[in-house]
Amino acid sequence: MPVVLIIAFAASLGAHALALFGPDIDLSTVSDPPPLLVELKTPPAPPPPPLAKSEVKAAAANGSMVRRSASRRRPPGPAAPLPPSTETDSPLAIPEPMPSPEPMPEPMEEREIEQGLEPAVAASPLAAVVPVASALPARGVIRYRVDRGDQGFQIGFSIHEWEAADGAYRITAVSETTGLVAFFKPLRIEVESRGRLTAAGLVPEHFMTRREGRATGESAEFDWDSMQLRMGNRPVQVLSLGSQDLLSYPYQLGLIADLASGGSLPIATGKKYANFRLEVVGDEDIEIPAGTFRSLHLRVPGVATTEIWLAYDRALLPVKIQHVDRKGNLYVQVATAIELSQEP
Repeated sequence: MPVVLIIAFAASLGAHALALFGPDIDLSTVSDPPPLLVELKTPPAPPPPPLAKSEVKAAAANGSMVRRSASRRRPPGPAAPLPPSTETDSPLAIPEPMPSPEPMPEPMEEREIEQGLEPAVAASPLAAVVPVASALPARGVIRYRVDRGDQGFQIGFSIHEWEAADGAYRITAVSETTGLVAFFKPLRIEVESRGRLTAAGLVPEHFMTRREGRATGESAEFDWDSMQLRMGNRPVQVLSLGSQDLLSYPYQLGLIADLASGGSLPIATGKKYANFRLEVVGDEDIEIPAGTFRSLHLRVPGVATTEIWLAYDRALLPVKIQHVDRKGNLYVQVATAIELSQEP
């Protein structure tokens, strides 16, 4: 093979690795046009007629009283938190893995939605947290293979581990490139989600991402007492009940009672906070390295689309994730091994 073709092939592998394992990066090169704001103002009222000398003296006396009253006024309080974003795209983008829904830092690209999120006004979900029985196994590990395209060309792997007991949970995901991709573009991404385990499922409190062992700005702090969400140095936003982060999201799906009816879920990616629509495709039998499973097939549509399969006989855990990015590139993540504890 000519040397020039070998170099071109190697460069192509490196570019593919970067596209896959940098899912949280917006790969579009055209920025959205700024919104057009129109403000209507009423014309100013006509000036009042000139005052008589006696009226001028009275106005001056009244003005001094107003100034003294204004000086005693308190300064305005802090600005109200911003509502969740309503960007348009799809969350998840493989990998990290999930090809973004990342349970690896799954890349989650925000998708435009039809309606924005309403500020939450309900009481904090942690008001009466007590240990509860959950469909999520107390401990488990899922090992995934990450492929480019549908021909089984492996470019990386991801390992998800979790513990859920005594009213708390912790999920971690480690993703790395492998083979030739790792030779030209070695990359390791670690993601962690921690929070409470309640009757409503997972209630995340802390989410963070590390690349090559270093913390990134892709993090989220959920303050359920004040119903506020903080992501890095971005403005505080109003937190909606049921919100998830990029890693807890696929595990929360199996804990939603009416999941088969579809709906939407507010998700914080560490960079943006938006509402994502879930479409139910139906039940399917899928064959993957970990076995053959009867699964519930879901889709998150948008400019970038993610599809996910939850296995019925594996506590509705995600066993396959497929992501098509904005350029039409396909990434597939399939479970190669599933290890679950036998504890309730």
